[in-house]
Order: sequence, then C-alpha cells, then structure tokens
Amino acid sequence: MKLHGNARSCPRSRRLLVDRVERQGWSVAAASAAAGISERTGWKWLRRWRCEGERGLVDRPSRPRRLRAVTPDERVASIVRLRRLRMTSSEIAEVLSMPLSTVCAVLKRVGLGRLSRLAPPEPPNRYQRRQAGELIHVDVKKLGRIGRPGHRVTGRISGAGHHQRRFHQGWEYLHVCVDDATRLAYAELLADERGETAAGFLERAVAWYALHGVRVERVMTDNGASYRSTVHALACRHLNLRHLRTRPYRPRTNGKAERFIQTSLREWAYNRIYRDSSERSQALRTWLLHYNFNRHHGSLNRQTPAARLRELNNVSGNYT
Repeated sequence: MKLHGNARSCPRSRRLLVDRVERQGWSVAAASAAAGISERTGWKWLRRWRCEGERGLVDRPSRPRRLRAVTPDERVASIVRLRRLRMTSSEIAEVLSMPLSTVCAVLKRVGLGRLSRLAPPEPPNRYQRRQAGELIHVDVKKLGRIGRPGHRVTGRISGAGHHQRRFHQGWEYLHVCVDDATRLAYAELLADERGETAAGFLERAVAWYALHGVRVERVMTDNGASYRSTVHALACRHLNLRHLRTRPYRPRTNGKAERFIQTSLREWAYNRIYRDSSERSQALRTWLLHYNFNRHHGSLNRQTPAARLRELNNVSGNYT
C-alpha cells in the first residue's frame, strides 16, 4: 500500500479512532480531533469499518470505476482520412454520425486539430536583391479615421448597431513602398485604394526614389483590385516597370511590405494618442525620417536604410 504524501491518517490511526468510538465511548468529533482529521472524515472511516471491517481502513485506488469508451482504431482512421480531405470537425461528425466532441478529441490527439497542420510547414522564403531599385514592394493598409478616442485609448469597445455607425468617421489608407535591398521606405495616407490612387502613389514613389539616385526596375504587389486595374498597368508601362504579383494566399512573398506595415502601426499609428487624423498624418513624415535615417534595421546588420543605400550605390541625399 502506498499512502498519499499529504495523508493525515494511516490504517493504524484509523483503527485507533474506531476503537475510541466503539470501545471507549468517545464521540466521533473528539476522536477525529485527536487524530487530526475532520469530523466528516472520521465518520467516513467509521462507516467503512462497520461495513467492511479491517479491509475498509485501507486506502482504495484512485482509479475510476468506469473508464470512457475508447474510439476504435478503424473509426480513428476514418476520421483522419476525412480530415485529410480538408473536412471540418462538424462535417466529419455528421458524415460518421458521431458526437462532435469525440471527433474534436480524436483530431486533437492525432495532431490534426487545426487545418493548417495538414500541410507540412513551408521553409522560410528569404531573399534580398543585390542593388537598390531592382525590386520595390508596394502594399496598402486600411486605417480608421480619428474623430474621438477609441477603444485603444479608453479600453471600451462600442456596441454594434446605430451607436457604432453614429460615430464612425470613415477610413483612410496607408499606401507603403519598401525597397527590397535597402528597406528604404516611402508612404502616404490617401483617401482610398482605387486603381487611380494606387497608380498615382506609384508614380510619386518612383520619383521619390529617383531623388535618392535609385532607379526602380520592378514592383511587387498582391492581387488586390487596384493593382489589377488598367490604370495601374498603364502606370507601370509608362514608368517602364515590370509588375510582379504574389501567388494567391501567399502574403509572405510580399513580406517586406507586410513587415513594414506592422512596424509602422506599432511605432507610429498606435504609438501615441492623436487628436485627429490630420495630426496622425503629419506625424507620419517625422516617423519616416526616423525609420529611414535613424532606426537600425535587424536584417541590415543594424544599419539604417539610408546607410545601406550609401553602401550599395555610394549615393547620398536628403529626405524630401
């Protein structure tokens, strides 16, 4: 027999408790207090003694009397086969006439609780162009206009319905452009993300890079409607740019722009409290100066984008 490490009694002390109550006339409360256990526990051991004798004073195993039914291996194999067809847990439960909880438990046990586990993880696709201007990454991020302090400041989330629509200020769009080799970045807050707006931003971005001695050759975007528009294609042709688009559902291909957006949201858009959208827009220019000329970039061996540009092309210039 193996006693619990924190057991307050043992078979010998339990027998002593029984003797004091049965032979010496002690009350159960007094005998339990003398044994250092509660009165309820004392009654438990006394009841077991009266029902089972000496055997009742021995600790019982903690294993449950009944164990749950184990799902047969054939049924588990069927669940796995259906899961590899990218069926959801509820669909599998409906097809096999099984409880949804059982299907979820089986999928979790075999490591297929998430659909993303079906495909092997893709190796990181890291690349970097050798010269500035060989490839620029372009993307857009939608931001809510600032009209009053939001939930990031107050901690309160407005409810849905007319209350939310009443105070909705609309949207503005952060268009970003990042050079692949140097991470030199250009960004603008614009009113929309239509094709004409995206084409105009691309033209201004290419002109801005030209001021720094960078001749842009290729531009990479996702498959958004603005980047598939005719006016954007004409802008690329006018600027003599080769337009590359990412594969569907592969945002990592344009990861440098995605990462720049994350950094800008953390260090500029949500880093301080702005009175309104115009103040946030003015702060963008200051933050871009910091990003390009003062902020050290981990993937550039702690260089700034401007220093990396001078190193590659021996070009110096002012941020305008």
